[in-house]
Amino acid sequence: MSDPQSDADRIRAKRLAKLQAGRSPPASTEASSTSTPSQPPSETTMEATPVKPRQILKTSLPPAVQQLPQLPLKRKAPLSATDKVELSSWEDESITQIFKVTLDRSTAERSNYDLVWLKNLQAELLSEGHGQTSSPLRLSGEILDRLLIARLELDPHTMSDDLEYVPVLASLPAQMTVFEYLVGCWKRLNKARNDLLRRNPVKEMQQASVLLEKIRGLVISYAGLNLQDPEMFPQPQGRDVGPSELVKPLLSLSMLSSPLASSSPADNSLDPIEVEPFLQDLARRFEPDNEIDSVLGPVVLQVLSHSSLVRPEGIGGGDSSWRAVVTGVEALVRVKSIAVMFTRLAEWNPPHATAASIEISSLMGPLCRLGVFSREWPYIAETYFSDPSNRSRSDVESSYASLRGTVKSLQSSLFSIFNTLVRASPEAKEAVLEYFATVVRLNVKRAGMQVDPHTVASDSFMINLHSVLLRFAEPFMDARYSKMDRIDPLYFAVSNRIDVKEETRIKATSEEAAHWAEEHRQGAGPPNFISEIFYLCNAMAHYGYLRTIQTYEDFGKHLDDLQRHHDMINGDRSWVGTPFQARTEATLNQCKLEMAKIQAHQLAFRVQLLEPDLVFRYTGFNNFVSTWLIRKVDPRGSHPQTTVELPLPQEVPMSFRVLPEYILEDVIEYFLFVVRHSPNSLDLSGKEELIIFALTFLTSTWCIKNPFLKAKINEAIFYGVLPYGHERNGILSGLLNSHPLAVKNLIPAMTHFYIEVEQTGASSQFYDKFSARNIAYILKAVWDSPIHREALNTEAKNVEKFPEMADQAAWQARPTQYRRERENTLRGLERHASGYTTLGQIHCRAPFMMPEIVNRLAAMLDYNLEALVGPNTNFNPRHLLNDILQVYLNLSDEEEFARAVANDGRTYKPELFETAINKARKISLKPESELEQLHAFAIKIPLMYTLMRDPVTLPSSHVVIDRATIKSHLLSDAKDPFNRSPLSFSEVLPNPELKARIDAFVTERRSQAAAGRKPAGDSGNMDAAMD
Repeated sequence: MSDPQSDADRIRAKRLAKLQAGRSPPASTEASSTSTPSQPPSETTMEATPVKPRQILKTSLPPAVQQLPQLPLKRKAPLSATDKVELSSWEDESITQIFKVTLDRSTAERSNYDLVWLKNLQAELLSEGHGQTSSPLRLSGEILDRLLIARLELDPHTMSDDLEYVPVLASLPAQMTVFEYLVGCWKRLNKARNDLLRRNPVKEMQQASVLLEKIRGLVISYAGLNLQDPEMFPQPQGRDVGPSELVKPLLSLSMLSSPLASSSPADNSLDPIEVEPFLQDLARRFEPDNEIDSVLGPVVLQVLSHSSLVRPEGIGGGDSSWRAVVTGVEALVRVKSIAVMFTRLAEWNPPHATAASIEISSLMGPLCRLGVFSREWPYIAETYFSDPSNRSRSDVESSYASLRGTVKSLQSSLFSIFNTLVRASPEAKEAVLEYFATVVRLNVKRAGMQVDPHTVASDSFMINLHSVLLRFAEPFMDARYSKMDRIDPLYFAVSNRIDVKEETRIKATSEEAAHWAEEHRQGAGPPNFISEIFYLCNAMAHYGYLRTIQTYEDFGKHLDDLQRHHDMINGDRSWVGTPFQARTEATLNQCKLEMAKIQAHQLAFRVQLLEPDLVFRYTGFNNFVSTWLIRKVDPRGSHPQTTVELPLPQEVPMSFRVLPEYILEDVIEYFLFVVRHSPNSLDLSGKEELIIFALTFLTSTWCIKNPFLKAKINEAIFYGVLPYGHERNGILSGLLNSHPLAVKNLIPAMTHFYIEVEQTGASSQFYDKFSARNIAYILKAVWDSPIHREALNTEAKNVEKFPEMADQAAWQARPTQYRRERENTLRGLERHASGYTTLGQIHCRAPFMMPEIVNRLAAMLDYNLEALVGPNTNFNPRHLLNDILQVYLNLSDEEEFARAVANDGRTYKPELFETAINKARKISLKPESELEQLHAFAIKIPLMYTLMRDPVTLPSSHVVIDRATIKSHLLSDAKDPFNRSPLSFSEVLPNPELKARIDAFVTERRSQAAAGRKPAGDSGNMDAAMD
């Protein structure tokens, strides 16, 4: 057997060398302690907090000693000058009690070996000439290092031939780790510090304070080294040592979490109130030269990779230990240097992360991906929303309330953590912003049409980060928009944080955008924090929240398809009693199960998408963005302090044109989503902003290149006037009838947009117009307002703008695949066709009697009437027939309309009206009085011959045609009907000579009629004649 003394010497030398390499010189510690009059935060905390009674091991202290921890609870008066002890005596006693060691055997025996006798160190010191053999050695600050190392080297499991030392080894706690011993020393040190300040036991208070700070530095140094290298000193077998020993007290901070610590707080473990002071001491000791990274970095990684963050039940399970992780991280980042350390770790923003892996591999990813969306957390839908068709509304609302409260708590904590990191240092702020930008850059594919969810980040991860950015944005979104001008309009020119090179611009080509950025890059300073948050929040919403909304909408479409499939099979009962019955019933059951699963997914998605706090914040941000966009195109640049004047100038600012289209699109998409699924969310704010935004860009459609965006603006207003709750005409009808901007501009905006949409230039233009004709419902909602009725009549008289059509070449130049996809999409809107007769039910006749409109209206009605009641159809939709007949009735006493019906040579047949009247009478569709009125109208339709009133000559074909006829044609086709060459209304040539002849003819015939003479001949059809 080797000599234990020589082995101890060798280990001691090795560990002393390692310690000295990681420590600052003691002189500097003492100097800092004496030069700083204020007390360290940890000591102040401990002084204000009563010390709890210790839990003593059964074989440790006698009863008298066990009462010592309660002494600080009794306020003792400071000692008088005569009662003060010598500094050396106080020093010996304090070190003994803090380290629980002694150099005297009899002292150890009297304490029942609660004080550990360091026999080998005693022998060394005596051999070096310290003290006398006849009296015990006193402990002093000069031998602190040697005392602590000698104690840490003791191993209770070591076999010894020294019978005197066997009781010492046997009395050592067999399962106490080095870290636990050092924590006990730290706690006893804080107690000694409090006693010193309270009782003033020595005259030399400054020297006593320096000694305690020296001990603190030594204990914390060894604690940090133990976290780095737990095998440096002997450790008990079977215990988790190293970083996990600090992880446990961090996870015990949450009052709502399951107990994660192995035992209740004791003398050698950190109480919850002691964790933060301990972290502060570690941070002060190891902050220089970033030593803290290797000391606390592994602790942070273990906390943020806790198993509770990857359990299938996520935040919905009964075990809420994930809250302990949140609380532990909050405690860590409250120490400024540790917060900075977070963003220095390689795992903060892994350089090789992918879109799908960043939420797992990044430091904050596992915490940020917690949520309720069923794709990544199926347990939520399966548990909280199983069998959705049989759940009561109150049950569902209860699940909503529970889960939303949890989500709100999580998102609040995430913001608290990121906000603390941002405020820690400029470098930490930059690292946080870059992390958000990396998530955006990696997940651009989320905006695609068909995306594999396993190749991109999860919905929960993206929305949680978005919620953090929304909270960051709140300080600059005040009600007066006073900080709006601090948003850098040149952000995309001077910053590469968000890559928009491949993004479609609002109204600029990629070359124009690149040229604009190059022009403004020179001399521009870096963007401020407000601008960073504003643009990052827009990007995160585009790739996060709005994409999740699309997934939710897709669930609805899939559910509709399944329902139609189920109804089709179930409606056709021909399979009953056949060999296919079992298979068909199995198909129906499978269809029901799939529908129930989708409904559960929908309910789970609604929890987070429509969480009131998140919706309120995003609505506020959306209002801010919509107002900012209007200010960008406002010539005065002062909206909303001075309301924008409409319409806008034709010249659109380049700073607006080069913006990514998604900024404008997301404003519309979010307004549309809220109006459809949570209209009451706009009660506090959002209605006025939506109306102003819609009117601005519908009256000035030249500001936007994408026609689908314009249609979506109209669609958002349309859903806003649909009945909701007690609002018969929707949540927006009140403002549409009262807001000054709406009163002045709503009808012109609707008319302008209606005319523009009539010119899609596509072969499927009949279907293209469907979604745009939602304006019929909008007009119906405001029709009770005399101002709006008068405005519509005024617009109807301004007929010169109706034929100003767009060129079809733009549409024909589109790729075939693009046109095919668009046409398929629009065909899907055919189910809304029944609503497009609403406009005809409004009793506004004058606009429809304009020569340019009335013929098209009559032809459309005749065509649909034949489709409904003609000989080659069995189609009998009661409601649609009723609506069409109502339009005929509304206009039946207008001579222009009767003449237009007669002019419809394609479809008009007198017998159609008789058939329609008979069917309506048979099914009691109309009262008899209205049927008689319709019969009278059919009788008075004149012969299909009309006279030109205002002839014009077409420039290329030289055909002479009535002005009203060519206007009507150009409404849907911007080409000469006779040779198909391009034609605009401004190019037609008046024909005054022929007009004079027609006027003379009409005057002559009227004179003959007045005199009672019959005309000598008939004029024939002069609607078109060759020159």
